[in-house]
Amino acid sequence: MPRFFLTTAIDYANGEPHLGHALEKVGADAIARFHRQLGYDVHFLIGMDEHGQKVAQTAEKQGMPPQQFVDEIAAIFQAMWARLGVAYDQFIRTTAPAHKEAVRRLIEQIFAADAALPESQRNFYERSYTGLYCVGCESFKQPSDIVDGKCAVHPTRTLEEVTEHNWFFRLSAYTEQLKQLFRDQPSFLEPESRRNEILQLLEQGLEDISASRSRFDWGVPFPRPLSSGEVQTTYVWFDALPNYWTARFFPGYDQKAAWPADLHVIGKDITRFHTVIWPAMLMAAGEPLPRQVWAHGFISLGGERFSKSAGVKLTLDEAIERYGVDAFRYYLLRDVPYDGDGSFSWERFEEVYNSDLANTLGNLASRSIAMIEKYRAGVVPAVAPDAELFAAHGASLADARAAVDGARQHRPNESIGAVMDIARRTNEYIQRTQPWVLAKDPANAPQLDTVLTTLAASLAHCAAWLAPVMPEKMQAMWEQLGGAGAVTAARLDQPIDVSGWKVTKGAPLFPKPEAAKE
Repeated sequence: MPRFFLTTAIDYANGEPHLGHALEKVGADAIARFHRQLGYDVHFLIGMDEHGQKVAQTAEKQGMPPQQFVDEIAAIFQAMWARLGVAYDQFIRTTAPAHKEAVRRLIEQIFAADAALPESQRNFYERSYTGLYCVGCESFKQPSDIVDGKCAVHPTRTLEEVTEHNWFFRLSAYTEQLKQLFRDQPSFLEPESRRNEILQLLEQGLEDISASRSRFDWGVPFPRPLSSGEVQTTYVWFDALPNYWTARFFPGYDQKAAWPADLHVIGKDITRFHTVIWPAMLMAAGEPLPRQVWAHGFISLGGERFSKSAGVKLTLDEAIERYGVDAFRYYLLRDVPYDGDGSFSWERFEEVYNSDLANTLGNLASRSIAMIEKYRAGVVPAVAPDAELFAAHGASLADARAAVDGARQHRPNESIGAVMDIARRTNEYIQRTQPWVLAKDPANAPQLDTVLTTLAASLAHCAAWLAPVMPEKMQAMWEQLGGAGAVTAARLDQPIDVSGWKVTKGAPLFPKPEAAKE
């Protein structure tokens, strides 16, 4: 069985999860679920980034020790991912002893490699530095990152001028190797727009970066003291980025989280860290690189990016309660392109819910099941579905697969669109064949059998292919159709035979908004 090791960015523990977090986690969860149903042995890793100056400052403002603060935040995030049906296999926390020990191990591997190099070429060296530091990003900012004296990503925060004597990492030495990486493996970073940004950065040249910090101690102690004897704290990105690599050192995960990862799913604001700093660290340690990084865009509210510091927020509870978990998952992945930016609005949410879920898919299921009950006592005829229609369905399913298995990158919205084409095409098939007319003449029984089987088979395939997006609703539809077991066990690379299934009319899958609210 082929393996597929998928990760997301680990969320920073300084606030509650918001729509931006949900977009990434639900999208990655759908990709993981698709791969499971395609027969892959999937390991899906998410987690929390719990160290750093920003966390320490937030905990202090709340009047509690940092560990207590991150424990509470981690519990909130895990509860939300459980509510949203994010079926991860491992949840990593950077405060865990296994992670901290593995971070030290990776850094020591780099020091060990340095022992064979001239001092002027060593990856780690001591240096004093003065620069503008953004606590929100936990990084020093270059002039190109600053707009009107503020960090472009965190414009509400004041940049701090910081002078420190730290351990530095010789990132500049990896400029040519990284350029070669992108030349040899252009798919290492997708989509293309993000890759072009990093290529421009590499053309400008890289500067060495701090690997340790002296101004706070909430983090992993850097394994080696400075020449002065001072022990500093590992810079938060040297602590956070290795989580993908350290996962296998947790008890019980050695083979499941075997490095390298197949896919990192991250936000576009941290692309530089994952496609420049992280591969350089791995090169320095003599470790293989992840196979691909996918940088999704942002989701905004009224044109403004979700940000706790900027006061732009919409609680996930509000969004979920409108039409339920699965409808929210569907709207996020259907309406927000995973390779670009999108916007959330209640009006658009209602429009998508009504058009796609209530009127197209829900109505198709309701009327199809009703006709099978009325004309064949609820039993799906044991005949082949309409060949011409299923040839068209097959082309749609090929498109749906290519949009999530890496063949056409990672675009759940396009996969969903291809499956919904099946639902719309099947609704048109009903209008064209008019089974209620066929039922009036017993001579049309064979033709009616074909139509009813075609409806059930079309819906069964929709249920299986939309299960990664709406696992609960598609399980309900699967059961109403008479499918046995879990819909998530249905293999997407195999046809579904519905002959003899016993349908059962149940509650509406997607009640109209008024009924849903009630």
